[in-house]
Amino acid sequence: MSTLITNIGELTTNDADLGRRADAALVLDGDRVAWVGDAASAPAADERFDAAGRAVLPGWVDSHTHLVFAGDRTAEFEARMAGKPYTAGGIARTVDATRAATDEELAATIRRHVAEAVAQGTTCVETKTGYGLTTADELRSARIAAEHADEATFLGAHLVPPGSTADDYVALVCGGMLDAVAPHVRWADVFCERGAFDADQSRAVLEAAAARGLGLRVHGNQLGEGPGVRLAVELGAASVDHCTHLSRADVDALAGSATVATLLPACDLSTRQPLPPARELLDAGATVALASNCNPGSSYTTSMAYCVATAVLQLRLTVEEAVHAATKAGALALGRDDVGHLAVGARADVHVLDAPGATHLAYRPGVPLTHAVWRKGRRVR
Repeated sequence: MSTLITNIGELTTNDADLGRRADAALVLDGDRVAWVGDAASAPAADERFDAAGRAVLPGWVDSHTHLVFAGDRTAEFEARMAGKPYTAGGIARTVDATRAATDEELAATIRRHVAEAVAQGTTCVETKTGYGLTTADELRSARIAAEHADEATFLGAHLVPPGSTADDYVALVCGGMLDAVAPHVRWADVFCERGAFDADQSRAVLEAAAARGLGLRVHGNQLGEGPGVRLAVELGAASVDHCTHLSRADVDALAGSATVATLLPACDLSTRQPLPPARELLDAGATVALASNCNPGSSYTTSMAYCVATAVLQLRLTVEEAVHAATKAGALALGRDDVGHLAVGARADVHVLDAPGATHLAYRPGVPLTHAVWRKGRRVR
């Protein structure tokens, strides 16, 4: 079944540059984009969707979430808003609740959040383990993540569980836990941060994962300057995420590498951290992505539109740069060339805004602008 989407007021394809084109159309055939061009030259299709002058974008690519969880951390959020500093210690509370939940309860939670994200235009979602921290719980988290998200990441090295030393736990993560989880995930991640894992421990986790054929990601430089960015670049990680506190050397390292700097501005606002130096990264030539970091403690949002608006209004990105960061660059952070753009052959992930142009995402912040969504060629909203 093919679908012609025509009478598009503004089309962002991310195919060749950051530009936008007017009076365009595209054809979806099955789960792929089959044609893109001027509306007047559009071929026939089985169905026709009149965009009525609305803007059309690639679906959002959310390359960093933590959706396999149970429990609630509202009290922690209220404490932060009252002035208590964020220390990442609340992860342990989610670990306890996640271990106590059934598989079906965890699956229901991830299904609900993915559906919520899709309804807002997100068509490709990555999610992580990391709230189990035992081999059995990380394994079931990996299975659930792989079943319900587009990309699954092993984050056994999220926190040292109570009753273990960091070195003993890293040995488990690099050994039996990784052996159990690896068949179910494509990526491995590590929280390289004070209070979690140091450079040597993080390196051990990443090198063990790479030896098993997994791609690499790093949580780095969230709470202060540290080795996360340098380690990610050295080991060829696809992305280093947070990047809140960067030295000039960190910026230069990212600019000179293929490692994507994934920024999580909703998390920085929720934790009252400084905002990352997005403008400096882009001006230096680094690739910058945006993601939600949806999790119950530090960033409980599935709204990529919120992240885009924040990037424009507070990180000083242009609208084009922010949309690119939330689509094409997110795909690069996941090592994918089939999502995040609307060229011929790309996955048919389409987001129609109830607005004439993408600028309205920042011009009207907080207003729900999603009009229609296709995911893998099927209309889901």
